[in-house]
Amino acid sequence: MIQEISFDTIRQYGNIELLAKQMVEGFITGLHKSPYHGFSVEFAEHNLYNPGESTRHIDWKVYARTDKLFTKRYEEETNLRAMIILDRSPSMYYPDKTYDKMAFSTLAAASLGYMLQKQRDAVGLCTFSDDIEEITPVKSTKTHIHQIFVKLQQMLEKPPTQKETHIAKVLHQVAETIHKRSLVIIFSDMMGQMGNRDEMFAALQHLKHNNHEVLLFHVADHTTELQLEFPERPMVFVDVETGQKEKLRPSQIREKYKNTIQELYHDLNVKCGQYKIDYVEVDSKKDIDQVILPYLIKRTRMR
Repeated sequence: MIQEISFDTIRQYGNIELLAKQMVEGFITGLHKSPYHGFSVEFAEHNLYNPGESTRHIDWKVYARTDKLFTKRYEEETNLRAMIILDRSPSMYYPDKTYDKMAFSTLAAASLGYMLQKQRDAVGLCTFSDDIEEITPVKSTKTHIHQIFVKLQQMLEKPPTQKETHIAKVLHQVAETIHKRSLVIIFSDMMGQMGNRDEMFAALQHLKHNNHEVLLFHVADHTTELQLEFPERPMVFVDVETGQKEKLRPSQIREKYKNTIQELYHDLNVKCGQYKIDYVEVDSKKDIDQVILPYLIKRTRMR
């Protein structure tokens, strides 16, 4: 399994698509070794093929052995619709050069998208910063998921210009755009909502009110962004979204900063619990399988 996800890691493997597919096969192997089989990819039995039926589910391996046509009858035909919402505001491209937060988010989004498409579910992608930048249709074809891979790769290679995050506005727009019940998967550092949490909570509630299932991956570099662990010397801190600069020692603001961040995390956790939203804290320095695999196993147990 890949030990560290960064832009350099993805470039070493060629592109997001190849790396995501490799990781998904590892995830599925892990799930199959657990007592909770499959991610809706296990089939219960074979039925004789009836002329006129779709050939989509014919088991050609069985045909090669028996010279008879059988179709797989799956335990769970989900027909799930999923919209992946990815924050690409400048703060998601921290730290500079390695882009750990964005690298984690794009690869996790690609892996989940590929896994959903693999189980015949439909997937769409919405990207945003100060507004919705792009939103794709929700489809289940291989061509469509390949196009999503390309868009994710482009996002990683082309950081945005200086913009602020407006996740609340975007979530309200998405809630009004998606007309069928869907799984909404959000990747964001939520940094642009620290001063206006009520608006953000209202937007999350809007999605739930419209009967969507919501999964929030709250992405951050825990060492520096939560603990403010920097060398103890005068430093210039730059708000990458507004351009504001402050020169100070980390110890001058560490306690107040940590209290503010911890309060945000606590409030998000509580509100997501109240709204029945799956809330996953993500340290972008962690192995991606440590975050994604436990969540997938949790979902299979809930089926």
